[in-house]
Amino acid sequence: MIHHADLSDDEVRSKIRYGEIQFGGNSKLKIYGTLKCKSGKRMKRENRIFFSSEKEAISFGYRPCGHCMKGLYKKWKNGFVQQ
Repeated sequence: MIHHADLSDDEVRSKIRYGEIQFGGNSKLKIYGTLKCKSGKRMKRENRIFFSSEKEAISFGYRPCGHCMKGLYKKWKNGFVQQ
């Protein structure tokens, strides 16, 4: 897990380009989603965190986004928990 506030814009772009960052999340709401999610793009920088994988996000207790990851969100909502 990497906090956006700890990185410069160039560092973020570089980590995305090299695959070190694949998902973004909101540290206050404990939600993760794709980097292209409209909801994720609107969140404040100080609340944004990055993950290298879905497994990493889940291991930190984050749930899937209801906008960009509808299928996984529905499974999570119905009690199915990925590991």
